[in-house]
Amino acid sequence: MKFRLLAGLSVLVLTAGLSACSSSDPSDSAGGPQKLTVWIMKDSVTDDYLKQFKADFEKTHKDATLDIQIQEWDGIGQKVTAALASNDAPDVIEVGNTQVAQYAASGGVKDFTDKTSELKGDDWLPGLAEPGSIDGKQYGIPWYAANRVVIYNKDLFEKAGVDASAIKTREQWTTATKKLNKGGNQGIYLPGQNWYLLSGFIWDEGGDLATESGGTWKGALDTPEAVKAMEYYKQLQALGKGPKDADEAKPLQHDVFAKGMVAQEISVPGGAKIIEQANPELKGKIGFFPIPGKTADKPGSVVLGGSDLIVPLASAHQDAAYEVIKALAGDKWQTEMAKTMSYVPNRTSLAEVLSSDEGASVMAAAAPQGHATPNSPNWAAVEANNPIKAYQTAVLTGSDLATAAKKASDSITKTLNTKS
Repeated sequence: MKFRLLAGLSVLVLTAGLSACSSSDPSDSAGGPQKLTVWIMKDSVTDDYLKQFKADFEKTHKDATLDIQIQEWDGIGQKVTAALASNDAPDVIEVGNTQVAQYAASGGVKDFTDKTSELKGDDWLPGLAEPGSIDGKQYGIPWYAANRVVIYNKDLFEKAGVDASAIKTREQWTTATKKLNKGGNQGIYLPGQNWYLLSGFIWDEGGDLATESGGTWKGALDTPEAVKAMEYYKQLQALGKGPKDADEAKPLQHDVFAKGMVAQEISVPGGAKIIEQANPELKGKIGFFPIPGKTADKPGSVVLGGSDLIVPLASAHQDAAYEVIKALAGDKWQTEMAKTMSYVPNRTSLAEVLSSDEGASVMAAAAPQGHATPNSPNWAAVEANNPIKAYQTAVLTGSDLATAAKKASDSITKTLNTKS
């Protein structure tokens, strides 16, 4: 899964054509440097980051040159699938972390299980690494992560006498939000269809979106754990005026927050910069804290979005492609990426590099509680016609919770078990 607002900004990216790649190059047969084609998704990293990486890699790997090609997210699934099935695939591809299962199912992705120790896989963020592992084999190498936090208006908290640093549990969060929900202000702006937040509540209760047994999937929104999570979501959502039938984009929640009468929203930290652009008077008045957990000993669970790196079996330079991945996933370029983009590095031990960035450090603190969506090749089809959103709206507008949960679970079950 790739959050479109991971950094919260439109960044300048390396401009490159989207023409068909060519892993083979005349220089290969002529004994010159190998030309490696690398697909990077638009807005993942800055132009400068890519230029620096390219220069450094080519300096330390005299036998290789990099052709970095920027790809659009729209239609990328079909494009990657076609590339994996071709005889002329790129050498390295950035993919959303929850897309790995879909691509691995094609049989066209290189297995890196024997490299996980060298890549310090024991230190990877579980929610980022697990989607890249299919049937015990590691196909996707974690690159970077991002997750949602609570963004809050410091002025409104101060006026209400609420100390954000003291909010550690759901109970404390609800109490504080009720206190903030006065005087025409919204305690929280929470659209009814924020299924990412609901997912975290479900995991905190010990449930899941779907479970798998013996190769068969079953939707799990109607389990007692998931029902309890939805009950809490309904309670929290009522402490604001968020629409019950829309997600964070309709209207854009950052624009609503920017009006200055919303105390909290749920977003990746980069959303604060969008808020400040819409209302410069809020600059310096926005704070962050992790989504609270059921108990004070750890933050709440979150959907961990981000990207993995894969190598197609059709790559003509698999060994060299691994060197590209090894560099991008290593200390130097993970640290540079974290500082440049405010992303969470792929390893827990590197989280400290974000200590000077308030929003990113809060995000990193919650990342170890990150989870991925069900690791099925068909999960993308679930999200395409998202029954979780419809379920949330149904419950928030008065439908029987148990009935709506069963309907949504049945829809997930049918989609996940559909044979391609």
